[in-house]
Amino acid sequence: MRTLLTRYRFHHHRAAKDRIALPRQMGGRGLTDITQLHDKQVRLLQTYFLNKQITSPLHAAVVQADGRYTPLDLLYANESELATDEEYTNKIKRQWSQKALHGQHLYDLSQEHVDTEASNKRLTSADLFAETEGFLTAIQDQVILTRNYKKYILKQPNIDELCRRCGKESETIQHITAACEQLAPTEYLKRHAGLAKIIHQKLAEAAELTEEKNSYYKYTPAIVLENDNFKLYWNRSILTDKTIPFNRPDITFINKKIKNTFQIDIAVPNTISPKQ
Repeated sequence: MRTLLTRYRFHHHRAAKDRIALPRQMGGRGLTDITQLHDKQVRLLQTYFLNKQITSPLHAAVVQADGRYTPLDLLYANESELATDEEYTNKIKRQWSQKALHGQHLYDLSQEHVDTEASNKRLTSADLFAETEGFLTAIQDQVILTRNYKKYILKQPNIDELCRRCGKESETIQHITAACEQLAPTEYLKRHAGLAKIIHQKLAEAAELTEEKNSYYKYTPAIVLENDNFKLYWNRSILTDKTIPFNRPDITFINKKIKNTFQIDIAVPNTISPKQ
């Protein structure tokens, strides 16, 4: 299965294989584990025969005759409790978490301030192409061929680990996605605006400030939207009695009825410092 997934670019060959059989809401890919399914059926059949032999001479004879002749091995089977699906997934998660490189993403998800369900939403309802999903998973598992990965994981000789864009920090996944000063005014700004547009659109729709139902990637926020109950600003300076240097929040949402104003600023922070 992993060979087929890798061939069609649904799975990176160096990504965490433990994630393939985990449920999607837990950060996995949601495929059925054939080994688990086989073992489960064997244990269910063992339990059935061992319980049935008490009242059925036929089943008792089958149990006595099956001494390692079938996968059930009824003569030597015990009545140990069948492991639940939850116990199995927890075992796989422990294996995943114990991996120094792959387990960093699971460690981040386990932090108290992280919403695990929202973080894994792309796996349950984003409707991504399989190639895109596999690529994002490879990024989370940090198996993309960055210079840091080539030097310290693949042990390739004569590799300069410094970022090929800024040339100042080690080129890691964390550095590329959130810490490169060369990408800050371009790619990071574009990502920031894209996320802010989604929030702006949802607020405009909830407050009935717009009737357009465009896809989020086609949505262009208006500078000002207003009706009798709400007012919505996009990237607009707020005039104050006392001059302050940072007076332009990403989104300003005003509820005229209760006279409340919400200033919303968007951030896409890094979770690991450059020194870690």
